[in-house]
Amino acid sequence: MKNIQLLVVLLALGLLAGCKSNSGEAVPAEPSAQPSSVNRPSQPGVLHIEALMLRDLKITTAAVEERPGGEDVGLLGELHVNEDRYAEVASPVSARISAVHAVAGQSVAVGQPLVTLQSTDLGRARAQLASTQTRLALAQQALARKRSLAEENIVSQREVQEAQAAVSSAEAELQAAQAELLALGVSAGPQDGAEGPQFTLRSPLRGVVLERTAVLGQTADPQRALLRIANLSTLWLTVQAFERDAVRLKTGLPARVAFPALLGRTFNGKIAVIGQQVDLQSRTIPVRIDVSNPQALLRPGMSANAWITPGAQAARLLAIPAASMQRLGEEWVVFLPQARDTFEIRRVGRGRDLAGEIEVLSGLTAGETVVVDGAFLLKAEADKTRGEGEEHDH
Repeated sequence: MKNIQLLVVLLALGLLAGCKSNSGEAVPAEPSAQPSSVNRPSQPGVLHIEALMLRDLKITTAAVEERPGGEDVGLLGELHVNEDRYAEVASPVSARISAVHAVAGQSVAVGQPLVTLQSTDLGRARAQLASTQTRLALAQQALARKRSLAEENIVSQREVQEAQAAVSSAEAELQAAQAELLALGVSAGPQDGAEGPQFTLRSPLRGVVLERTAVLGQTADPQRALLRIANLSTLWLTVQAFERDAVRLKTGLPARVAFPALLGRTFNGKIAVIGQQVDLQSRTIPVRIDVSNPQALLRPGMSANAWITPGAQAARLLAIPAASMQRLGEEWVVFLPQARDTFEIRRVGRGRDLAGEIEVLSGLTAGETVVVDGAFLLKAEADKTRGEGEEHDH
């Protein structure tokens, strides 16, 4: 009897196990493939990120800021000499340098001797001038004597006329000799202070000798400057302004100028000239700022930073962090969060660099949210997605 009861229990247990197996609760099902976000249908201008990648991706965002457009425009440039107060002194003729009277860095006054030279061509021209001056003096003396004798009826009027013609001829010869000297670039007057083949080059302006290439005994070439002289009381700062900034600038606007070589000091300047042509490579326009240099601290060639307020205080601009804007193909784009794993790819117009931020010319409105940290990785993923799309198209 006990055996029969045990058999019944075993049969009941077997039937119960069979029922559980058929219900699927005891046997675990094969894991079904979860739909991946990367397999979701792509849409133009939308980027989907896998959940696994998104977990490791650090994303921060920032709002598009609107600010006054009248902020200072920062420009980079380089100092140059004031070309209205600058001279390059060269020999007018091929000549040998016999003396040098100035050195680089020396201050010179107007008319101060710089270089003494000797030229055979000049010697001949001066000899010709002296000869014609003597002939003219003799002809004038002969004319005066003839006129005196004519008053006493000792000589005829014809002789007086011949003497007058001789004076006119000598005057013409003198003018020709003086013109030859002027053609050689040398004054024919006594103020030249030299005789024969020797002549002296003098400073045409008050300033400083920037460079001297004249060497004693060297043959001076008329095509090469022996000295460069400049008045440094005012210098020209040439800066490059983006066309968007240049069109807002006006001559006469004040500028603040600082130099890396003179930390902690600023100088005042004023816009003098705004260029009329855009450089096709840099998309900039040259702007000249006149900078006063009363203490002679500035030197041509110094690099400088200039800040100018265009004056359009009512204008507004949009700005985003520099890391937000990425180059995708031939376009500048930003990424706008749409969902946890979805980002809109928005094409924007890039403007000026604003010290860690970038001006936005088009494509965004104030208050919209853009990705900052993580934008570069999103750009890389968008590049990969674009490349895969192009492969599928083929």
